[in-house]
Amino acid sequence: MKNSSAAKRHKQSEVRRLRNKSVKSAVRTCAKKFVASVTAKNSEEATARLRELTKELDTAARKGIVSKNAAARKKSRMQRLYNNTFPAVN
Repeated sequence: MKNSSAAKRHKQSEVRRLRNKSVKSAVRTCAKKFVASVTAKNSEEATARLRELTKELDTAARKGIVSKNAAARKKSRMQRLYNNTFPAVN
């Protein structure tokens, strides 16, 4: 690139893209593990996975990788899935 500032911004955006990609991947992995444990009707594991997923979403929202509202929406949906699957545990 002709402009050094443009080259620097390109390099910075590439580093940020890779960092964001890894965090989003971790969130998706946690969500899949949570849904799998709920599908298997494993209450203890689902509780632990929900806690882990909530932590990952909060971290991603704090870093600005996922918006605050998107994180809240995903947490709400997962909590609703948990509550509907395990009504006696509530």
